[in-house]
Amino acid sequence: MTATTDGSAGAIPPDAPAASESVRTPAALDGARQANQRAIEYLLDHQDDEGWWKGDLETNVTMDAEDLLLRQFLGIRDEKTTQASALFIRGEQRADGTWATFYGGPGELSTTVEAYVALRLAGDDPEAEHMAKASAWIRAEGGIASARVFTRIWLALFGWWKWDDLPQLPPELIYFPKWFPLNIYDFGCWARQTIVPLTIVSAKRPVRPAPFALDELHTDARDPNPYKPLAPAASWDGAFQRLDKVLHTYHKVAVPGLRRMAMRSAGRWIVERQENDGCWGGIQPPAVYSVIALHLLGYDLDHPVLREGLASLDRFAVWREDGARMIEACQSPVWDTCLAVIALADAGLPADHPALVKAADWMLVEEIARPGDWSVRRPQLEPGGWAFEFHNDNYPDIDDTAEVALALRRVQHPDPARVDAAVKRATTWTYGMQSKNGAWAAFDVDNTSPFPNRLPFCDFGEVIDPPSADVTAHVVEFLAGEGKAHDPRTRRGITWLLAEQEAGGAWFGRWGVNYLYGTGSVVPALVAAGLPAAHPAIRRAVDWLESVQNDDGGWGEDLRSYVDESWVARGESTPSQTAWALLALLAAGERDSKAVERGVAWLAETQRADGSWDEPYFTGTGFPWDFSINYHLYRQVFPLTALGRYLGGQGHEGG
Repeated sequence: MTATTDGSAGAIPPDAPAASESVRTPAALDGARQANQRAIEYLLDHQDDEGWWKGDLETNVTMDAEDLLLRQFLGIRDEKTTQASALFIRGEQRADGTWATFYGGPGELSTTVEAYVALRLAGDDPEAEHMAKASAWIRAEGGIASARVFTRIWLALFGWWKWDDLPQLPPELIYFPKWFPLNIYDFGCWARQTIVPLTIVSAKRPVRPAPFALDELHTDARDPNPYKPLAPAASWDGAFQRLDKVLHTYHKVAVPGLRRMAMRSAGRWIVERQENDGCWGGIQPPAVYSVIALHLLGYDLDHPVLREGLASLDRFAVWREDGARMIEACQSPVWDTCLAVIALADAGLPADHPALVKAADWMLVEEIARPGDWSVRRPQLEPGGWAFEFHNDNYPDIDDTAEVALALRRVQHPDPARVDAAVKRATTWTYGMQSKNGAWAAFDVDNTSPFPNRLPFCDFGEVIDPPSADVTAHVVEFLAGEGKAHDPRTRRGITWLLAEQEAGGAWFGRWGVNYLYGTGSVVPALVAAGLPAAHPAIRRAVDWLESVQNDDGGWGEDLRSYVDESWVARGESTPSQTAWALLALLAAGERDSKAVERGVAWLAETQRADGSWDEPYFTGTGFPWDFSINYHLYRQVFPLTALGRYLGGQGHEGG
């Protein structure tokens, strides 16, 4: 198979004959065509009038619990919001009384603690069966003392935990130069925008009176935080535990003037990064902690910064038909829109279709034209890219930029010069964001310091942003589509990808679950960049995908694969993961293989009458294992892309 590099979709209308139709049964082709057409109609019906798509972004109930705790802390919690949130939280409780971080997953201690406290705020009786089950499980798991740091910070705000028993990060961190270990730019952008406000909270140590006690969540209420010996001093854990003790001592002797100045500087840093919609980074956690930090610095709730910040948090709420209220951790319109455009174009929608043109217009308006924190490491680089959210002008990301460019090239826009200019800027910016190992991360360049993840304070998930195979693959595919497959910088990315292949033939997935996502991203990129289907790396990937196909014809992978190798490529078949496997196989020239036939049949057979698919399983990640995501549009866009490429025969195209 020869890869094209002109960026065209290459798809054909659903009713046109496929190139190798004689090899596949008419019934299979008819089923795929019908599923393809229904999925097209479903997506078109769900496009916003402005041109974008957005599916719900579902995470776990800590978002909902912390929203209620924030409102309690600020004194603005109301009964309607409380009961609607409690209804959602109760509905997510497992039979054993716990809450998980993803559908079908095991109970998780910190999530269960926060959910329990939120239900107590809502008035649930601690002796009620569902509450008693939860508290008994929490005690059996070590109680509040064993919960993560962020959970205990929330409890410390109300006196349910001692500030002295929490790790420290001082606000003076804001003054560390960018070359100094543990400066704020050593942290990933999402962690940086969370940690800076938390240094203020940690320094202020506020306590608002708790409305009830939580003795039932301690293994021993008389000694809620029993002493734990330090790790050996010669170990990394031991060294950072002792560093934390030094920071606790510093908190007691910090020079008052310097401390006040550091908090004011951190406060200005926060305000400068507030987005036009009032949020911070387009994600809920930094917004929540920024509101608390600024409030502690004296900003009243009527101050425009806080007023807009709180209003932005309300926009993360999804009200369901049963009256339940779910909080999204983030919103993904740019990501969803570019993936929807790729899917529709590859499924055969004409390139000048009004829906595609309208989507392209919307994406062009969303281009980011100003520097952000990424420019700290690349001060001379001109901006040119896209973010994930509606409003996040401070931080475009490399993954969205690559996929938006791929989507724009599939649209026959009435102003092609405008598209060319935007994609050219994106190309320059993307090359400028290449890390020194030849690969690309999601947000930053060379954000690979080993120190932030070792801080006792940072036990909530990944806090750095190293290059990943999935992002690098999307970039390589985008650059190949721009005719730059042989550019030395692109070749460095390809070389890195080939070196990252696992012994079994798969690639690790950083932003999607897991090896199915990584492999489904890398194989199409390598083929688009000119690697032949017969290349040993491509053949190993094909062999691996065929070996892990489920008996029903689909593919699935549980999130536990991030922490337990026995779960790799094991799990119930899902539409999005089946599509990822098919995208790789189709790119590798396996369109007429038995594995592809079975996978396509599974997609056609599991499609619902309205053209949609059901996918309760979480196939996206924020932090592998620690923070999981169910993108509700994944179940639509990726199956449609796979069906379109199967029917159109352009397996190497897309994102």
